[in-house]
Amino acid sequence: MIDPKLVHSTLARHQLADGYPFVLDLERSRGAWLHDAKADVSYLDFFTCFASWPIGYNHPRMGEPAFLLEMHKAATNNPSNSDLYTQLQAEFVEEFATRVTPPSHPYHFWISGGALAVENAMKVAFDWKAQRESVTDDGASLVVLHFKQAFHGRSGYTLSVTNTKADKIALFPKFDWPRVHNPAIEFDLEGGIANDVAAEEARACREIEAAFKQYKDRVACILIEPMQSEGGDNHFRTEFLKKLRQYADEQHALLVFDEVQTGFFGSGKPWLWQHHGVEPDVVAFGKKTQICGLYSNRRVDEIETNVFHKVSRINSTWGGSLTDMVRCKQFIRIILDEKLDENVARMGTYMLQGLRKLARERGEFNNVRGLGSLLAFSVKDAPTRDDWLKRLREKKLLALASGERSIRFRLPFVVQKNEIDSALEKIASCLPARQRA
Repeated sequence: MIDPKLVHSTLARHQLADGYPFVLDLERSRGAWLHDAKADVSYLDFFTCFASWPIGYNHPRMGEPAFLLEMHKAATNNPSNSDLYTQLQAEFVEEFATRVTPPSHPYHFWISGGALAVENAMKVAFDWKAQRESVTDDGASLVVLHFKQAFHGRSGYTLSVTNTKADKIALFPKFDWPRVHNPAIEFDLEGGIANDVAAEEARACREIEAAFKQYKDRVACILIEPMQSEGGDNHFRTEFLKKLRQYADEQHALLVFDEVQTGFFGSGKPWLWQHHGVEPDVVAFGKKTQICGLYSNRRVDEIETNVFHKVSRINSTWGGSLTDMVRCKQFIRIILDEKLDENVARMGTYMLQGLRKLARERGEFNNVRGLGSLLAFSVKDAPTRDDWLKRLREKKLLALASGERSIRFRLPFVVQKNEIDSALEKIASCLPARQRA
């Protein structure tokens, strides 16, 4: 085995190795704590691999003999799941479709990678809209209505709707699809709404209506993250999401939610959209699910030959990874059996309250916001935020940048109150000393 101190130099000889300076110890990391094999220290991990590892490190049930046997079977084979089926795949699909997906959405599609999940959700909409409108240009005139500060991935179609940082999409050819204002809520330190969000929503609606007029009968879908993550942990009011539902119905477009980062119990519910009670037509998922993909309601059945009924309209060789399916099935059982969704909802509320209390007492940050494992606050500017992240890492707390000037936390579902307290102490220690009266 390569010495941990040589990991970065070894990688750098063959690839870009600009990630974290430590080396993940896969054996000694435990629960909410990531152990660095290079320096032999542990970090409180509120980064969780960009919100993709929900149950903490080395959860005891990940060592169950029956699970390990299934993982061995899956990992030593790599079947083309789209066309060659196994008992392991059927068990996973049944578990996911009956315990995670709501009954209102019977159709599923599996693939590897969140960007490809979103891209295929767009293809569901393109196919449906093209047939509905009997387009004669092979779909070339169809567009996706999307939002500013969105991040949907960096694959073909998703490059045209991602617009967080220019260096992630610059120089790659993109479609000129309609991009509209994102009316994010700004929260005060009691959790109330601090900005004139109704005015922000009115602006967005004017732009949406203009887009539907300009691209008459050619908007295939409205695509939105119900909480924008990389773009700034931007929350939207239920009233606005209801308005999007109305536009989608009236203008014959599909409403597509990108829940790649927010879904799979990250908010305390299976899907963040369930907090709002606004049902989308299609949902893309990934990260915490391990296997990525989408699910859809029956609105697509307005077109009989939609992608869920016509062979090979959306497909891939492997249809996702069987190993990821087996792991996801175990995650579902662990999360629901141990009520980890309820735990992270409680712990998220506890940390949210602690952050707001700290901001009221000490200042320096504001707009504290979040649901369940998905928490954030804002500081005055990007350099201040970057300095915060550096100091937090020095204090062995891992967090992430979000948007132009925010810090986001992605809690492991197993996190405990004493670990939240430890995180709050580390955050408080980054604040300037209290001024004497």
